Formats: sequence, C-alpha cells, structure tokens
Amino acid sequence: MRCYCVVDHGKPLELVERDVPQPTGTQVLLRVKAAGLCHSDLHLWEGYYDLGGGKKLSLADRGIKLPLTPSHEICGEVVALGPQASADASALPAGTTAIVHPWIGCGECAACGRGEENICAKPQSLGVLRDGGFADYVLVPHPRYLVDLAGLDPVKAAPLACAGVTTYSAAKKFGARLHEGPVVVIGAGGLGMMALEVLKAMGAHGAVVVDVDPAKREAALAAGALAAIDARASDAAQQIVAATGGGARAVLDLVGATPTVKLALDSCARGGHVVIVGLMGGDLTLSLPIIPMRPLRIEGSYVGTLPELRELVALMRAGKLHAAAVLQRPLSEINEAFEALAQGKVVGRQILVP
Repeated sequence: MRCYCVVDHGKPLELVERDVPQPTGTQVLLRVKAAGLCHSDLHLWEGYYDLGGGKKLSLADRGIKLPLTPSHEICGEVVALGPQASADASALPAGTTAIVHPWIGCGECAACGRGEENICAKPQSLGVLRDGGFADYVLVPHPRYLVDLAGLDPVKAAPLACAGVTTYSAAKKFGARLHEGPVVVIGAGGLGMMALEVLKAMGAHGAVVVDVDPAKREAALAAGALAAIDARASDAAQQIVAATGGGARAVLDLVGATPTVKLALDSCARGGHVVIVGLMGGDLTLSLPIIPMRPLRIEGSYVGTLPELRELVALMRAGKLHAAAVLQRPLSEINEAFEALAQGKVVGRQILVP
C-alpha cells in the first residue's frame, strides 16, 4: 500500500510502499476514503512549535518519531477486524464507512477516566504518534473509535474529526455567552470556516470573523458571518468592540499567535471569555491586575472527545450541521497541498483522496 510519510522535517513527504497491515487483537483495518490536511500537520512537517522568545518545542520532545504518516481527519471503509474486535458486539461490520476519532489515550490515566482521551498524559493519537490517514489503509486500535457515517459523504465529513470537534468542543466552553452576542472568531482558515457552521448548529448569536486575508474574509461573509474585520487594521480592536455591541463576550482564537491573543484581550467586554485553540506560537506579557479587575477568563482547548464527535456526526446526519468548504485533491498531490497550506492559499479544508 502507499503511505506518504514525513521522513525529514521540512522536506517533501516521501512515498513509501508497505504491506497492507493485518489487524490483530482489537484492531480494525480501514481502507481510507478521505483524509484532511490540518494546520497541525504543518507543525509535524516542520518539526517544532514556536514558544516565543526564540524558544521552540521540538516534536522529538513530545515523543514523535519519524518516519510518520500524517493526517488525523480520516474516513474509511471497514475491511477487516482483529479477533477481539470481531467478538465485540458493538463493532461496525466490514463494509461500513466510518469516521475515526483519532485522539486516542492510554485508557488508564485520570483524563481517560473522565472520557477526555484527547488530553491523555500518554496519548497515542493517529497521525501524530501513530501513522495516520495519508495512506491507502490505516489501523485503528479499537472499534469504539469508529463512528458510523450512515450515508454521509466521507469527503465532507472528514473535517469533523479535527476542525469540527475542535471548534465544537471550544465553543461549548463559552456556555451561555454563545447567546449573549456575536462570537468573535479569529482565523478564517479550515477551522474558522468550520466554526461558522458549528456555531450555527449550536444556535449561537452569530459570528464576527477576523483574518488578515481579504479572500478569507469574503468567504466568511459568504458563509454567514455578521462582519469580517482585517486583523492588521490599526483600529481592529475598536471595530470588534463596535461589531459586538460594546465588546466581545466570547472570543475563539483559532490562530494562537501573540498578536491575535493580544487583539482578543483588547477587544473583550468585562467578563469576556477567550478560548485559545490555535498553535501558531509566540508568547504574551500580561498586566495581572487587569485579569481580575475586568475580570477576564483565558482558557485553552485541545481538539475534542469521542462523545463530542458522535454528537457532531448526529448533527450533520440530522441536517443541523452543514459541511464547511472543502477542496478535494488526489492523495498523489500531497506535497502540493502542503505547499498551498503553508503559503496561506487555501480557503476551507483540503481533503486528500487515495
């Protein structure tokens, strides 16, 4: 089978031919039908996260080893099950098309005990620490990580496994603030466009989108954003305050860079809530008395849980969640897709199809 692997950081992914794996124990083998390209895959390709101040967190420090097949947004057809998986009455049978929850934990730590495998202390995430979906086949360690798509288009559904569940989990953290005024969404890339659809499905008050790219701002307006603001405008914070009727109650930062977090804090109303999702990097200096005096809430959010993915698929099946913009490409164009994403030329999500 074909696998496109990061063999050397910063260099084009290489095509590696391997034998089709045979599932053992609780494993399930899927024939990949669609695999999304996420900005996190760029960090895996680059080999580090920017911590600001000239500091970097290398992927080796996170236990990530090369060669690695990326992609954690995976839909595929069940083709074989290991003996224990076959004995599991809840396992999806061969021939079923499913989406994979890739955020797999150890099953033993406190986070896993709470059902939050996505923040496990010893993660085994597909496409990050185990080989992912940029291949003809992928092994899933247990059938419970598969969610039946039941007729949904795998190309349109694939982003639910990351872009969808990430923005859904983050938006849920706002609670009642979703309905107090427009949610400010910083970043109109793959996550931002998905966030617009997720917020509609959740009955949010609306969204004000902030991005540096005019094409992405136009796409956000076409997708239903109430306003689209240039993040580099000298009065961007004042524009956000005006568009939200006196200051943002909820800000979803899908970029996670020094200037975007500063903009989020500068545009918040008293009692505002900022959830940071993006991993672009940098650092931040805060005047601490401002946090309790305003008072502000700053929270991080990392992808989402298996139950949240099941909720999202149910929303899409019920017609309450519409697919965000996707660009379908053959898997053989993987390096062109990486280049387009790195250059900021992509509106929506690129989906690679074997």
